[in-house]
Amino acid sequence: MPACRSCGAEQLRTFLDLGAMPLSDGLRKPEQMSAAESRYPLEVAFCDACALVQILEEVDPEELFCNDYPYFSSFTDSLLRHSKANVDQLIQTRGLTADSLVIELASNDGYLLQYFVAQGIPVLGIDPAAGPANAAIAKGIETINTFFTRQLAEKLRAEGRRADVIVANNVLAHVPDLNGFVAGIAMLLAEDGTTSIEAPYVRDLIDGCQFDTIYHEHLCYYSVTAAQRLFARHGLHLNKVEHLDIHGGSLRYYASPTESPDGSVERMLAEERELGVDQLDYYQDFGGRVQNLRTELRNLVSRLKDQGKSIAAYGAAAKGAIMLNYAGLDEQVIDFCVDRNVHKQGKFMPGVAVEIFDPKVILERMPDYLLILPWNFKDEIMTQQAEYARRGGQFIVPVPTPQIVSGELVSR
Repeated sequence: MPACRSCGAEQLRTFLDLGAMPLSDGLRKPEQMSAAESRYPLEVAFCDACALVQILEEVDPEELFCNDYPYFSSFTDSLLRHSKANVDQLIQTRGLTADSLVIELASNDGYLLQYFVAQGIPVLGIDPAAGPANAAIAKGIETINTFFTRQLAEKLRAEGRRADVIVANNVLAHVPDLNGFVAGIAMLLAEDGTTSIEAPYVRDLIDGCQFDTIYHEHLCYYSVTAAQRLFARHGLHLNKVEHLDIHGGSLRYYASPTESPDGSVERMLAEERELGVDQLDYYQDFGGRVQNLRTELRNLVSRLKDQGKSIAAYGAAAKGAIMLNYAGLDEQVIDFCVDRNVHKQGKFMPGVAVEIFDPKVILERMPDYLLILPWNFKDEIMTQQAEYARRGGQFIVPVPTPQIVSGELVSR
């Protein structure tokens, strides 16, 4: 990218280079394993002008999201609980009724909108991935199978559709045309409407050494400073921000055409200024810490393999593909991977050729260690695998520093 995706300034300064990486959700079918695999540079930069952190390489969204996209949100129990709580809160605080309209951008398989529908509140989902969109439609959730753009917003507004709430969870990071996307949101919101937008918090990413959440689908990484400047450019007032534990630390942004601040935004802006989150210096040592984590993980795995131990991976997540590729942990080191998502089973992790199975294989093959790749859901995964732990299996959690978690602790 020659200029910032948000403000257009040509002052992007690189502070992390993960090298050439495969597409993290580019799971491989058996018949594709002999074909060459595309890799793309993965460099992260800071914009001096608006403080937005972003990657420099941009892959065609059609290739990222439309070709057999494997991510279905409903396979993660804790995400479903989180989403229902979000819905319940919005219904209560916004007074939503059968006369309201909720629009979700990147609505996936209806994992969140289903809870509005269950309470009789009209919804519209918009998602470009055919598999998840069709799954939502099968649940009775009206869904448009396309990318959300300013042009689509204009069309929906012309049809008289204005949203009381626009939900956009874990999509703001994915958008190449940031300004068109936010302009579309501003166009679709009712005058007294609000957004409920969740995105990983760049401060948690940096402080927790969460480098594996950086991949080609995630173009941008937000601070409150960067988000406020983006929203303001399109006439939206950022009125409230909530810090959430999900995905290793996220922020929920409430922005509206009308101004009604609750003080949370100013508090977090002041905190970011004090810590230097809005300055390049805050990010400068990140690359060195990432390299140290890779070294620690490789050393831990090598020591276990030298002892004759077997190691499998849990979760064919996008972050898992980055972790395995950056650490050089391929099929020679990781015996197999498992995932509850049936759309991933029978395929192979990109770049490392580790095959993906149903989780039942864990108890059948009883690896000595289970490397938890989606570490942000480690508690849920370890609870699901209580029987594995009871039989003596142990877990490796790679972030923020690689550590072994004894199965005995989990099974008690």
